[in-house]
Amino acid sequence: MNDLRLTDSGPTDRLFCIQRIATITLAVACCFVSARQAHAQNDQVYVQSSTKSQRGQIETVTKNGIELKMGGNVKKFPAGDIAKILLQGDPSGLTKGREFALDGQYDQALEELEKIDISKIKRDLGKTDAVFYMTLCKAKMALAGRGDKGEAVKMAMSFVQQNGDSWHFYDVAKLLGDLALAMNNPQQAARFYGSLRNAPTTEMKIDSVYLVGLTMLAQGQNSEALAEFDKIIGIKAATPGAVRLQTLSKAGKAVALAKSGQGAEGLSLVSSLIETLNPTDVEMAARIYNAQGDCYVASGDKEGAIMAYLHTHLMFSTEPGAHAEALSHLVELWPTVGKPERAAEARQELQNRYPGYGK
Repeated sequence: MNDLRLTDSGPTDRLFCIQRIATITLAVACCFVSARQAHAQNDQVYVQSSTKSQRGQIETVTKNGIELKMGGNVKKFPAGDIAKILLQGDPSGLTKGREFALDGQYDQALEELEKIDISKIKRDLGKTDAVFYMTLCKAKMALAGRGDKGEAVKMAMSFVQQNGDSWHFYDVAKLLGDLALAMNNPQQAARFYGSLRNAPTTEMKIDSVYLVGLTMLAQGQNSEALAEFDKIIGIKAATPGAVRLQTLSKAGKAVALAKSGQGAEGLSLVSSLIETLNPTDVEMAARIYNAQGDCYVASGDKEGAIMAYLHTHLMFSTEPGAHAEALSHLVELWPTVGKPERAAEARQELQNRYPGYGK
């Protein structure tokens, strides 16, 4: 019979029992240490350029990025390169909500995220992640006319004020710029977008220049907008993201040219983009066709503009922001070619799908 009780059988037996107790105690302690180490090594960081995660312990988080301890090494991930993080112990609502949000399914994301009791999330990093994805969803839905922009701004401002050291900081700054631009405040938008020039990655800095160019376009500062877009077009793009921003800048330049009285040049540029268009990139395609519509409007060709906006409406309606923009233009343009009934149809769809658009 195995018995760890000490008896009076002598000092040798007592020493043997003490040694056994010490051995068992040490083994149990090692198990706890191993469990803690396994827990610590179970954070995951995904980067934009890969579907595989890198595992370790997230040690340091700032607005410029994350430091991940991987064994005896520490690896730094700049904020603009991070796609997402997964933390050991994340509640299922956060895991599901995060994936829905990153996939653009904001309704489903909010449904999952709102099930979470954030106060019960053990790690502050997890709490911040949950609040960020709720903020992202609210902002994206508001931008598509399916939510209150003012409330989205309050939520985003609260996030940056309370989480100035979050790796999501620059993403929220961009959201604030998007909301300001949608609320017809391009000067405020430019300030938010301008903050991205302090971001740690080249792509975020390029994005800042592009977005500031859009705010200048919105203010009728066409020559200034052209200068910003040309800065991007002239660089040697080294990543797919930078190439994408160059294409968007060419679309912006086309509109700026048309609004500057150079309609033929603008239409020629945007037509060249359409020739090489990847229809599976719905956001890009919708923006380019809307840019073509803007060029036609600036050139006085209303029928051409209608055809361009119809492309977005009929082929790329899954991109809510661009689709709502195209519908709003069609509402204005159809009556000018003698088809008020088509304008009524476009208005009805705009109100049904994006009830808060333009408000």
